[in-house]
Amino acid sequence: MNKPTLLLLHGTGGNENDLLPLAGMIDPTASILSVRGNVLENGMPRFFRRLAEGVFDEQDLIERTKELNSFLDDAATKYEFDRNNIVAIGYSNGANIAGSLLFHYSNSLKGAILHHPMVPLRGGELPKHNGTPVFISAGKNDPICPSTEATELQTLLENTGAEAKIHWENNGHQLTKTEVEAAAEWYKTKF
Repeated sequence: MNKPTLLLLHGTGGNENDLLPLAGMIDPTASILSVRGNVLENGMPRFFRRLAEGVFDEQDLIERTKELNSFLDDAATKYEFDRNNIVAIGYSNGANIAGSLLFHYSNSLKGAILHHPMVPLRGGELPKHNGTPVFISAGKNDPICPSTEATELQTLLENTGAEAKIHWENNGHQLTKTEVEAAAEWYKTKF
């Protein structure tokens, strides 16, 4: 079986190096495509603009999602990897743009690991994801992404046919080793 290419999407203020250790924990033999968000907020890289904490600039999110999807098409050709075999690993802002890919394109990702995501958009019709595996990790005490966001995201994805699983941590918004280990165990059963 061909290994997926891991698409790494950092959180606000991060860069393309931040999630490299996660990729090594999840699948040390997979190829990696790590990108830096091209939107700056007070000098901090992000993948799309927001109007306030927890309030997305929806039009910018839609445009940046389209831009990322096109980038993946081009990168697959340039770097010669299977465009249909990409698993996103995102944290916070990176998890939100990965979720937005799933909300806009039916074949954009083969699967996703979303650490501390929110529902990217509400009210639109979502594409079908028959059996697409999605791992969501969330903190029960997360002040940025309330637990209701994770459960709503799981429900919305399941309604598209995706297989969405939530892993809960008794923590806040920080990314923990235990949730990455849980993601790695889940990944081994899916890919």
